[in-house]
Amino acid sequence: MKTPNRIKPLVEEGLVDMVVRQLMSGKEAIIYVVKCGGDIRCAKVYKEAHQRSFRQAASYKEGRKVKNSRQARAMEKGSRYGRKMQEEVWQNAEVDALYRLGAAGVRVPQPYGCFEGVLLMELVTDAEGNAAPRLHDVELNEELALDYHAKLLYQVVLMLCAGVIHGDLSEYNILIDRDGPVIIDLPQAVDAAGNNNASAMLERDVANLTTFFSTFAPQLATTQYGKEIWALYQSGLLRPDTPLTGRIEVDNRPADVREVLREIEQVKKEEETRLRFLQERTMSK
Repeated sequence: MKTPNRIKPLVEEGLVDMVVRQLMSGKEAIIYVVKCGGDIRCAKVYKEAHQRSFRQAASYKEGRKVKNSRQARAMEKGSRYGRKMQEEVWQNAEVDALYRLGAAGVRVPQPYGCFEGVLLMELVTDAEGNAAPRLHDVELNEELALDYHAKLLYQVVLMLCAGVIHGDLSEYNILIDRDGPVIIDLPQAVDAAGNNNASAMLERDVANLTTFFSTFAPQLATTQYGKEIWALYQSGLLRPDTPLTGRIEVDNRPADVREVLREIEQVKKEEETRLRFLQERTMSK
C-alpha cells in the first residue's frame, strides 16, 4: 500500500522497509503493519490532538514531568511550542510505560522506539500467526472468562506494583494471543503515587473488567477487586503474589466523637503553647 506521510521519514531513515497494510484505526491513533528487515511489526501513528476523540484531561496529565521549566511554562501558556511539547509528553508516556511494564513482567507489546509521533512496536499475534484479536471480539464461555479475568487482575496488580495504572482499561484495548491477554494502548497511563485520581482510575479499570466478564460469569458481578487491590496498595501489603478475594471488610463501627474532639483540643493547646513560646523568645531579644 501507499506509505502514509507520517511513516515516510522512518522509511527514509531505514527504520521501516515498507507498509504492508492498515491494521486498525482507533480514537487516538492509526495502526499499520510494517516490515522492518526480516520482522513484521506495528507502526502506531498518533493522531493530531484535534483529531483525537480521547482528550488529554487534566486528571491524566497530573504528575507527568517535563524536561525543563521552559517546557513546563510553554505547556501552561498553550503556545505552539508548548502544544508540541504536550504532544511529545503524551506520546512518550506510552513508550515509557511499555518499557517500564515490560521490565516488570507485565504482558505488553515490546516497543522499539518512538520517532516523530510514530511508535514502532511488536505485532501481537495469535496461535496461527495472524494479528491478535481484541478481547471484545473473542468468543468466551464461563470457564474462559474466569481464566482471563484472573490473568488480567494479576496484570493489573503487576502494573500497580510497578507504580503504573492504565487509566482506560477495557475489552477494547486488550489483545488475546496464544498465551492469553496482552494489554495495549497506554498513552494515558498514570503514576500511581503522583496522581490524586489514581485510586478512582484503578477502580474504574477493574470495574470495566468486571462488567465485561460478568456477562459470561455472573458470579463476578458482586466482587470488589478494585477496592481490595487499592486498599492493599495503600497499606503497603500489595505484592504480585498477594491472594485476592474480591471482598473488602467495611468498618461500620460508629466514630468516637469524644476522642476526635479530644485530639482536636490537644492540637490546639500544642499550637497555643508553640505560639506563646515564639512570642516570649521574640520579646526577650
